[in-house]
Amino acid sequence: MDHEPTISRDQGRTAGKGRLRGLGRDAMVASICGGVVALMVGASYAAVPFYNWFCRATGFNGTTQVATSAPATGPIARKIAVRFDSNVAPGLPWKFEPEQNEIEVNIGQVVTVFYTVTNQAARTTAGQAAYNVAPLTVGSYFQKINCFCFTEQTMAPGEKREMPVVFYVDPSIADDHENDGLNTITLSYTFYPVRDPVVKPLASGEDDKRKGNL
Repeated sequence: MDHEPTISRDQGRTAGKGRLRGLGRDAMVASICGGVVALMVGASYAAVPFYNWFCRATGFNGTTQVATSAPATGPIARKIAVRFDSNVAPGLPWKFEPEQNEIEVNIGQVVTVFYTVTNQAARTTAGQAAYNVAPLTVGSYFQKINCFCFTEQTMAPGEKREMPVVFYVDPSIADDHENDGLNTITLSYTFYPVRDPVVKPLASGEDDKRKGNL
């Protein structure tokens, strides 16, 4: 008569301990992987504001600068053309366009231009404008005193609004010989939808009326 192989109690205990150790290792590996993923996600969120700060501080990738007043030296004789570009991202039912496609200004001259925005939806919508200038190396010289892009814009159904941009090209660009042949700067905006807009609508211009040059 054949005999079934038998496993001693000691062997059974050893096998059970092996399975427990395996489960413990799996749990440890899963915990480590989870921690790494959480760390990577946290780092990615932290990188976004740091990247935005870096771009604003250096003009990297064509990011324009924020000025509080006109340049101390005043305008110089050299002129430059500034072109205006407008775009709307999918999901935002707005018509967005500059009132002028191009102007010629003296470097250092403070200029006010207007973009027109119309909410084509039958509901209130909100957007935030991203912006840059081209060539990308000019970002550190393009100074904005006031701009609708500084805040979210909330539009009532069918509302049409004129939004100002007050800017100048820093005269120090004339000392940058890499830009000696620069004749044209393109200022570009893209409005993106905002899902959870701020409670109080904010517009960059006081009562959205034309105030002229600041």
